[in-house]
Amino acid sequence: MTAKDEAQGILQANRLVREKSPYLLQHSYNPVDWYPWGPEAFACAKETNRPIFLSIGYSTCHWCHVMERESFTNEEIARFLNTHFVCIKVDREERPDLDRLYMTYVQATTGQGGWPMTVFLTPDLLPFFGGTYFPPASRQGQQGLLDVLQEVQRLWMLHGPEVLQSAEETLRLLRIATTEADTAHAQPLSPQVLHAACARLKNAYDPQYGGFGRAPKFPQPSRLLFLLRQGITTEDHEALQMVFHTCQRMAAGGIHDQLGGGFSRYATDRQWLVPHFEKMLYDNALLAQVYLEASQAGGPAAFSGVARDILDYVRRDMTGPDGEFYSAEDADSEGHEGRFYCWTRKELAAILTPEELDVATHYFGVTPQGNFVDVSDPSPLPGQNVLSIHDPALPYSEKNILADARGKMTNARALRPRPHRDDKVLASWNGLMLDAMAQAYSVLGEPAYLEAARRNLAFLHGRLWDPDTCTLCHRWRDGERDAVQLLNAYACVLSGAVQLYEALLDPQILSFAIELADAMITRFHDAEHGGFWQTPLDTTDLILRTKEESDGAEPSGSAVAILALLRMAVITGHNDYERIAARAIRIHTERLQHNPETLPHLLLGTALWLASPTRVTIAGDVASPAGRALIRAAHADYHPFRIVAGTAGPVDSFARGLPAVNGEPTAYVCIGTVCRPPTCDSTKLRRLLATMPSQAADYVYLASA
Repeated sequence: MTAKDEAQGILQANRLVREKSPYLLQHSYNPVDWYPWGPEAFACAKETNRPIFLSIGYSTCHWCHVMERESFTNEEIARFLNTHFVCIKVDREERPDLDRLYMTYVQATTGQGGWPMTVFLTPDLLPFFGGTYFPPASRQGQQGLLDVLQEVQRLWMLHGPEVLQSAEETLRLLRIATTEADTAHAQPLSPQVLHAACARLKNAYDPQYGGFGRAPKFPQPSRLLFLLRQGITTEDHEALQMVFHTCQRMAAGGIHDQLGGGFSRYATDRQWLVPHFEKMLYDNALLAQVYLEASQAGGPAAFSGVARDILDYVRRDMTGPDGEFYSAEDADSEGHEGRFYCWTRKELAAILTPEELDVATHYFGVTPQGNFVDVSDPSPLPGQNVLSIHDPALPYSEKNILADARGKMTNARALRPRPHRDDKVLASWNGLMLDAMAQAYSVLGEPAYLEAARRNLAFLHGRLWDPDTCTLCHRWRDGERDAVQLLNAYACVLSGAVQLYEALLDPQILSFAIELADAMITRFHDAEHGGFWQTPLDTTDLILRTKEESDGAEPSGSAVAILALLRMAVITGHNDYERIAARAIRIHTERLQHNPETLPHLLLGTALWLASPTRVTIAGDVASPAGRALIRAAHADYHPFRIVAGTAGPVDSFARGLPAVNGEPTAYVCIGTVCRPPTCDSTKLRRLLATMPSQAADYVYLASA
C-alpha cells in the first residue's frame, strides 16, 4: 500500500486475492503482505534471511476473526510484520498435514493448542517459537502480538545461530514424537484393551452433564460410538447410559441449533449451553451417526429425530447444486458472534402472541438479562439468549402453542443476514457426510438421504477423482480442484463409499471402492514399518512426513483407513486389506494400551479386528422390492460388527457362489465358516440377526463349532 493509498483509506489486495480458500480470501485486503504457503514465500525468506510468520486458521473460526480485526488490519503491526518477517497464511482445512505438524510443536512447547495458531519458522521451515491467539498489545498478563514480534525479531538478529541450532534440535524431537513406537516387545492386543479403554473413558465422564471433562466441552463422537459398541457387545449398561445421557444433554443444549438443526463445534461451558457458534460439516456427520446408532442401540426414539434434524440441515443449508457438501458456517454475522442464533426477549415479544411468548420463553430458557455475553466484543449486544430446552416437560396443551411459536421464530430468523458459509468442498469431510447419509438411508429408509448420498459420491468421483492417475484431490472450489494428496481424503471417501455399497449392494460402487483402497495403499502405506503416512512420499513442502496417531478435531485418517479396509476385506475377500489394517493397528499397540482415550476411532477398528464380523450376504436381485426389504432388514437393528454384501461384482468368492433360493432374493448370515439356514423373509432375517452372538469370545466359539 502506498502512502497516498493509506492516506485515502484505499485497501489494496495482497497475494491472497488469487487463492480459492475462503479463509485466505478473508485476509486478501489486509495491510499485511501475506503469501500463501509455497515456493515464492520460501524463496523470499531464504533470500532475505528473514524468519517466517506463519498464521494458521479457518474461515469460520471466531477467534481468527478477532485476531484479524485486532492485529492484521492494524497498520503498525502490519508494517512491523512486512519489514521483518515473511508472512504466510494457511487454511488448516486445506492443509491439515501442515496444521497437525506445527500444532504438535505448539502443543509440546506451550501446553495448549487451538486456532488461530501462530508459529515462527526459520527460512528452512523449522519452528522455533509459537502460540495461538495473541491480542494486539499486552494485557492482563497475556503478551501482545507486537511485543512478541519485537522480541522474536531481536532474538533472530542477535542470536540467529543459536535459534537455528535450537530449531534443528526441535526437528529431531518432532521426528521422535511422530515416529511409530517400537512394537517388538509390545503385549499382544486382546479384548482387554477395549475394556481398559472403556474404563478410562468412564473416569473422564461428566456424570452431571454428560460428555467428557469440563469446559470447554467437545462432543467427541468417536468416543461415544466406541462406548456404544462396548455397551452392546459386553452388556455394559453403564456405558450405554453414558452415551444416552450425553446425547440427551447435547440435544437439549445451546450447542444444538434448536430452530435450524445441526450442532456447533463445541460449548464454552460444561452444560452444553453456550457454543462458539460455527458449524462444521465433520462434526455434524459424526454426530448424525452417533444419534442414529444410539437410537438403534436402545436409546430414546427421539434420537433418530435428532439425526434427521442434522441431516435435513445439511441437505437444506450445506449442499451445493451438484450434490457437494460445503465445509462450515461461521460463528459471526452482522459483526457479532452468535447474532444469527440468539434472541432477546424483546425480539420474541415483537413476533409472538403473549401466550406463545410465555410458552417459548419458558421452554427455551429466555430471560430479559440473557445467558450469553461475547467477551471478545468491545461492545457486546445486551440481553442475548442462546436457545436451549430449559424445561422439556411441556404440558400436552402447550405443544401446539410451542410449535406455532417455533414456526414464527424460524421464519423471523430466516430474514436475518446469515453467517458466512465456507463453500469449499473437502473430500475428507464430504466422505464423512456421505457415510452418514448412506447410513441414515439404511436405518431410516428415507429416500432423500439416499439421493443425497448418491449425488455426493457422483460429485466426488466426477470432480475430485482422476481415473487416469487414480488420484483423489482434497479440495474443490469455484470450479477448480487442488493438487494436494492427503490420507484423510482417501480414507473418508473410501469409508463413505463402503457405507453406500452396503446400503445398495451396487457392484459399481464396490469397484470404485477397490480402486480407491488400492490407490490409498500405494500412496500412503508404509510397507516397511506398517501404518499410513498422512502425505505421499513425493510431498516436498513438509519438514517431516508424519503418521497420524491420535484423533484431533476429526478422526485420524489412519483410523478411518483401518476401519474401512477391515470392512473391505470381509466384502471382497482380499486378505491384504486385513493384513495391512491389522499391522497398522499393531504399530499403535503401546498407545492403545496406555492412552487409549486419545485413539477412540482406532478403538472402533480394533474392536472390529478382534471380533469375527457377522456377514450378511444377499443373493439374487437386490434392486427388487424383496431384495430391498432384505437389505433394510439387515440394517434395521444395531449390530456393531455386521457387514452386508451382495453376490455380484468383485465380492468374496464364497459370496459369489451363494444361490438365490427358488429365484427369490435370499439372505445368508455367517460368522467365520459357520452359516445359518438362508431365508427369503425380511422379518425372519431380523430375528436371525438378533440371535447372533455379540462378544468376541462367542465369535471364536461359534466359528470353531
